[in-house]
Amino acid sequence: MSEAKRLIVGLSGASGVIYGIRALEALDQLGVETHVVASKAAEMTLGYEMGMKPAELKARADFLYQPPDVGAPIASGSFRTLGMLIAPCSVRTMSEIATGVTSNLLTRAADVVLKERRLLVLMVRETPFHLGHLRTMTQLAEMGAVILPPLPAFYAHPKSVDDIVNQSVGRALDLFGLDWDATKRWGEDIREGRRPGAARRS
Repeated sequence: MSEAKRLIVGLSGASGVIYGIRALEALDQLGVETHVVASKAAEMTLGYEMGMKPAELKARADFLYQPPDVGAPIASGSFRTLGMLIAPCSVRTMSEIATGVTSNLLTRAADVVLKERRLLVLMVRETPFHLGHLRTMTQLAEMGAVILPPLPAFYAHPKSVDDIVNQSVGRALDLFGLDWDATKRWGEDIREGRRPGAARRS
């Protein structure tokens, strides 16, 4: 499959695993081939936050790899992809990527994406940040990664948690040139002074 149709999706053990699941659902709708790696902590969080079992994650991925499988295709730069989205991204995962000393497939795949000058988007889930976190994020930005904490976009007038999640996921996918129709856009779906769905002035 061509480069434009593959995306690596990583899930770490941070809170907010719904972002990774929703991204997989969106990519399926968009016809993008997904190559997924989830940490053991992510599998635990799936159970805690969503009541999901690992088999349910597998059902949402085109290809699912285990963290120790450093011989997987996504561990090689010759395997072409659009890049990688880590949603959610824990501070531990972020920090390991920043050092370049990777211990599993999740961080190895991210390191490969950086070295191949492809797009790495990290939906970092932590607050508040201390100085070490901020310096690590600066280092990653200097290396070419995009730091995208999943912050609510209230200008889109969300009515549910799903609306908030969808907007953050949609904005992450925008960075890969992927247009998901659940994303609300200022100047298109949203006009100044007009809520989504309000009638246009004739």
